[in-house]
Amino acid sequence: MDLNSSIAASRLVAQQRAMDVAANNLANANTPGFKQERVQFADWISRQSGPDVPRGGATVNYVQDRATWRDLQPGALSHTGNTYDLAVTGDGYFTVGTARGTRLTRDGRFGPMPDGTLADSNGNAVLDAAGQPIRIPPNATRVSITADGSISADSGPIGKIAVVKPNDPAKLQAEGGTLANAATGTTPVASPGLVQGALEESNVQPVLELTRMLADARDFQFVSQYIQEESDRQQGAIDKLLPANG
Repeated sequence: MDLNSSIAASRLVAQQRAMDVAANNLANANTPGFKQERVQFADWISRQSGPDVPRGGATVNYVQDRATWRDLQPGALSHTGNTYDLAVTGDGYFTVGTARGTRLTRDGRFGPMPDGTLADSNGNAVLDAAGQPIRIPPNATRVSITADGSISADSGPIGKIAVVKPNDPAKLQAEGGTLANAATGTTPVASPGLVQGALEESNVQPVLELTRMLADARDFQFVSQYIQEESDRQQGAIDKLLPANG
């Protein structure tokens, strides 16, 4: 593959990654607490050397998919009226216990398991400030959850849901659609502002995301066409030269 086609191919790989990210955003447009992803591209510079390097061609810039980051802007609130649905209105995440350890989430679709353990939609236990699962007594009625995460019923206090923020949000590692791993540790949020009977919607804007994906698809098609035409041009030149040298 010649240099021009190599550079174009690097662009194809980058555009494919951008389309994959946009498609994943669209697929999670209705997932509570989901934060849309964005792809950051950068130049990968290859320095050329040798006597045959053309003037101005000492460096060749390839397209590089440098990183994928999440837009942490909050989504809109959707009021469900369900007792155990919770939304964080400010900074912070709920903590849940998974098989891989404690993870953070903004998806507040909670409910009691058969043994009374308060869990998310995947069955991960919701944790309190001490990192322990919260259990709802079987006889608890009229369960109330205040803005600071305190849970109580007619029989008295039950516990307090932990709401934390990562020490370094830039290093928050996404796991799946709604979970994240805070590799740098967390700090409790003093005033989390929880809303009972509501969920935070995804911050994906489907129309804008679809527009981005269509633009990426057009760019991908354009570059693919360029590579094909360049290949046809080279093959045509070879076909013309071979008989002359045969």
